[in-house]
Amino acid sequence: MGQDNRQHTEQRDFASPDEVRAFGNGRLELLHVGGSEIGRLVLQPGWRWSEHVKPIAGTELCEAPHFQYHVAGTLRIRTMDGAEFDATPGQVTSLPAGHDAWVVGAEEVVVVDWWGASNYAKLQDERRQRPAQQPA
Repeated sequence: MGQDNRQHTEQRDFASPDEVRAFGNGRLELLHVGGSEIGRLVLQPGWRWSEHVKPIAGTELCEAPHFQYHVAGTLRIRTMDGAEFDATPGQVTSLPAGHDAWVVGAEEVVVVDWWGASNYAKLQDERRQRPAQQPA
């Protein structure tokens, strides 16, 4: 008999994440739902990827691609080619690997990330042991 590949109803809440990864001035809350991993990043004023996550990632720029919905605060993003823009509440961003980002202003940034969260703020050795999940 074949495997049941139908989608099943699930409801999850970031108030009870499956995993939390804390780093300087921020944290990632990760949910496993619908066969995927979805992350919520909460970043405090003063947070900058190149200062607070780079030492964990061990790369010059963030190498995680992202597909994100911006809930709160202003996140400034600089791509490897030097393009720079602000992502603000209500916006969606699709970011390729190779960028830096930082919080602008005194409000915390909250972002929901559908792609890229599974390996975010993980040590290089941990990333090698478990391949990143890609969207179907």
